[in-house]
Amino acid sequence: MTLPARSGPPLRIALVAPVAQSIPPARSGSIETVTAMLADGLAARGHEVTLFATASSTTSARLHAVFEEGYNRDTDLWPWELCELFNVAAAVERAEAFDLIHCQAEYAPLSLAWTRTAPVPLVQTVHHAPSAPEAALWSRYPEAPFIAVSRAQAARLAGLDVAATIHHAVDPRVYEYRSDPDDYLLFLGRFTPGKGVLEAMDVARRTGHRLVLAAAENDYYRTAVAPLVDGDRVAYAGEADLAAKVALLQGARALLYPLQAPESFGLVLIEAMMCGTPVAALDRGAVRELVEQGRTGHAFASLDALAAGLDDVLTLDRGRVRERALERFRPDRMVDAHVGAYRQIVAAHRRPRGTAAGRGLDARESAGRARARREAERGGGRR
Repeated sequence: MTLPARSGPPLRIALVAPVAQSIPPARSGSIETVTAMLADGLAARGHEVTLFATASSTTSARLHAVFEEGYNRDTDLWPWELCELFNVAAAVERAEAFDLIHCQAEYAPLSLAWTRTAPVPLVQTVHHAPSAPEAALWSRYPEAPFIAVSRAQAARLAGLDVAATIHHAVDPRVYEYRSDPDDYLLFLGRFTPGKGVLEAMDVARRTGHRLVLAAAENDYYRTAVAPLVDGDRVAYAGEADLAAKVALLQGARALLYPLQAPESFGLVLIEAMMCGTPVAALDRGAVRELVEQGRTGHAFASLDALAAGLDDVLTLDRGRVRERALERFRPDRMVDAHVGAYRQIVAAHRRPRGTAAGRGLDARESAGRARARREAERGGGRR
């Protein structure tokens, strides 16, 4: 079913995905998951969407593929940066067919280099927490519009044009509610020091709860984590595909998220909440922006505080957790916020500059962008 395009005629959108793996991913991959949801949601609104991704991808948008499979599977494609550049170039070479090009990147916004040569605006979304030197380097193109994924990330994009701040979304039809969890805590994420898996194990040990770990095995897991996995109090479930991930989240009494390094978002937080599972997290990055204190979980200042306050998290009303997730993180909110941001960006790019009228439009556009940011943040649950 095609839904009506909101507030104007359909847009012609090039959505450039990473080409590490397919869209959506077969297993883990938050960027690929969100990009797939955005592409399908925009297409459902009646916009003309071309997704630049691997040929192994599945989408209701038009698919343009430079590579059959992602470079995570086909190691002959490395260095990976060249693959990403070729994929962005494919969209820029066809720029006349679009109103704008929106590039999703895990780290570096490689499409910045085309900002002043492409005939349509290139919009950037990065999915990590950039450092100050990174943002300073990107500010060589201060006119390039960015869409931030959280207010925490937007604050790190100093000197850049943050056109909107839009939270990710979760499909409630996939992440279904479960009121009666099993008796375990869950750690679900990459095995890295920054994700806090050892800290999650420490909390489980101190509080006497069983812990299930779910992520792809890597060197850090084999050297630092595996020796502490006994199969009983700490169990390893492997890397979960979508069905297994949903089942693990539904069955957990709480998601442990003792993050050691700040992140720009944390998709697993809202995936857990959509299942009704509350979150016990450390207050890093965007955590407090997503987790509502005493309603959908708790963001703690320290690991000691997390361990001491875990029982408060476990007693939260799972139905209320699900209700708040539905209010804040539905796909339609994310899609509509992107459409609003796209229209602002396209209008700004098309108008003449340098005239008095243009300068007046500049001021109105700045105010309009500010309104769009506020509306997007309210749509994501800011109160």
